[in-house]
Amino acid sequence: MSSLYQSMVKVIEESITPLAGRLGQQKYVIAIRDGFTAALPFMIIGSFMLVFIFPPFSADTTLGFARAWLDFSQTYREQLMLPFNLSMGVMTFFISVGVGASLGRQFNLDPVMCGLLAFMAFLLVAAPYADGKISTQYLSGQGIFTALITSIYSTRVYAWLKERKVTIRLPKEVPTGVARSFEILIPVVVVIGTLHPLNLFIEAQTGMIMPQAIMHLLAPLVSASDSLPAILLSVLLCQIFWFSGIHGSLIVTGIMSPFWMTNLAANQAALAAGTALPHIYLQGFWDHYLLIGGVGSTLPLAFLLLRSKVTHLRTIGKIGIVPSFFNINEPILFGAPIIMNPLLFIPFIFVPMVNAVLAYTATKLGWLAQVVSLTPWTTPAPIGAAWATNWAFSPVVMCLICMIVSTLIYLPFLRAYERSLHKATAENEAHAPLTNTATSN
Repeated sequence: MSSLYQSMVKVIEESITPLAGRLGQQKYVIAIRDGFTAALPFMIIGSFMLVFIFPPFSADTTLGFARAWLDFSQTYREQLMLPFNLSMGVMTFFISVGVGASLGRQFNLDPVMCGLLAFMAFLLVAAPYADGKISTQYLSGQGIFTALITSIYSTRVYAWLKERKVTIRLPKEVPTGVARSFEILIPVVVVIGTLHPLNLFIEAQTGMIMPQAIMHLLAPLVSASDSLPAILLSVLLCQIFWFSGIHGSLIVTGIMSPFWMTNLAANQAALAAGTALPHIYLQGFWDHYLLIGGVGSTLPLAFLLLRSKVTHLRTIGKIGIVPSFFNINEPILFGAPIIMNPLLFIPFIFVPMVNAVLAYTATKLGWLAQVVSLTPWTTPAPIGAAWATNWAFSPVVMCLICMIVSTLIYLPFLRAYERSLHKATAENEAHAPLTNTATSN
């Protein structure tokens, strides 16, 4: 067991930790993560509006409150949809500005100008103008990958030109704001002069504008991202990164967010159209079934720690139980500890993977409602799961099942860890008199 653990630690320290560290510090991963974080408040509010517009009641209900809600939403559907259309419906606006601003900041450029340049670059290829109208088809989930590509491209062009001093310089006496406006003129010209002809060329050759062509190319990848192997792989990577002391959630969510948001937009469109929801693996699935109490689904472990016979673990349980309700479990990860603890490695890795299999299978069988709303990741699991699925009851049951299963998996490993701590304490106490005698002599 000891040699196996040493081999595992060696692999983690020599291979996984350096890779995860480089990936976590990668400029483009950080920019994508920051872009989605910046857009999150607008998308949460937009998602809430969609849940309000499509209440969780049968269309033929006769209950007074439910009937009144349904009638109200149907009568004022167009007016109620406006906040949704101007938040979730144009999520790519917020994402492109956020990505451009974050990447520009990393290149020591003006983030406001970078964000605006990224926004313009996206509109240039994704919002065709005809008959006095701008198409909104690719301003929501269908345009996310285009927004990421154009935002990164436009900011890199700006940085490349500035590094080579290809810019318009004004005298020092000119106000800073005016100078920055002129500084970005050449990047704007270059971005327009490259992206617009490219978009026209792609349309002439394929009959598709750039976002449509990109989604066509990525269709197999988007489809694969909604499969059980994709769920298990992303969870496995997240858990291994965390076990090696690296914030795996930031890395995995930074990579998966474009897929999640694309799939969320498709589910919301299906909800609005009254058709079957096409996707399972979205951020609400990740947050509320796989991270119950935080990474590793440690809320059940926090309850177990409260009843531990080891004073140290019992204290950690008391400190960590309240944050765990809101999916913040650093006190338990580093206090128990779980990080680099061989006795808790197996449950930490496999608990969320088992939960993933349970939730995915239940959804495939039609027992579990699917996610249609974006919720704050700090929402307690049963509440957040119900909220994300338009207040269905089945996710509450699934969360409770996942917590029971997690408890059963964590329990024997926790007991083994407690025995090891008792043994270590007993050995220290046995050696203490000998040490004291040697010191007195």
